[in-house]
Amino acid sequence: MGERARASLLLAATALIWSSGGLAIKLVDLPPMALTGVRSALSALTLALLFRGRLSLALTPARACAALCYAGLLITNVLATKMTTAANAILLAYTAPVYVALLAPRLLGEKTRPSDWLFVGAVLCGMVLFFLDRLSPQGLAGNLVAVGSGLCYAGFTLAMRAQKNASPVESVLWGHGLTALVGLPFLLQGLPSAQGWLGLLYLGVLQQGVSLTLYVWCIKRLGALEAILIMTLEPILNPVWVALGVGELPGLWATAGGLVVLCAVTLRGVLHGRAAQAPPATVAAP
Repeated sequence: MGERARASLLLAATALIWSSGGLAIKLVDLPPMALTGVRSALSALTLALLFRGRLSLALTPARACAALCYAGLLITNVLATKMTTAANAILLAYTAPVYVALLAPRLLGEKTRPSDWLFVGAVLCGMVLFFLDRLSPQGLAGNLVAVGSGLCYAGFTLAMRAQKNASPVESVLWGHGLTALVGLPFLLQGLPSAQGWLGLLYLGVLQQGVSLTLYVWCIKRLGALEAILIMTLEPILNPVWVALGVGELPGLWATAGGLVVLCAVTLRGVLHGRAAQAPPATVAAP
């Protein structure tokens, strides 16, 4: 098997591991902040071990911003997953490209293409559909937190883009460290069961730690289009595992909104991926 084929299989495995996060979070019997603190502490230790000798932890302004946004993403994702359906939590986070399209011209000087505004409109319409379901007060709050996940995800993306070719590992490691610092004191409210500790080990070591190592290796060996298509497995499978594991099903309107968001994000990624892989003479001007 060639290196590219191995990278494709390992990236699919990475997407599969990431997609399991919703179910694992649902099953761990800890308050959200304590859960995310322990998970991040385990993740930081795992990444520090796996990338030992290759890390440069100098804290530049862009790296600090990326770390703060990543910590916000970790915290809001766990909160949203506990408060609303896993489908809503993951798919509303996938609205991040909307904010990137709106903010990149001002913050990075990168032009937003005319076709991107159609994408922004489609994703915003999809987002509205999530809130047409009959939601409990907690479910509504969970959806709003999930929108915050999308904002944090966008901020992380912009901060990483500001670092150009920098490795994501250092920013992620700082983000996990900050999240652990904020979340671990909540363990004073009570410790998890033995099953909960197993879930935390899975979330911290494999789902957040080892998986990033796989992602960094794979993404350097695959084209943008191929990587985009493979990673769409995450938002598709995430609610499937939760439905199978705990019987949680998204509402009809949320399902429709999720399909709109997922299709819009995938289509935009495919079109931009093809542009990135095209020969220089055929690439459209930005």
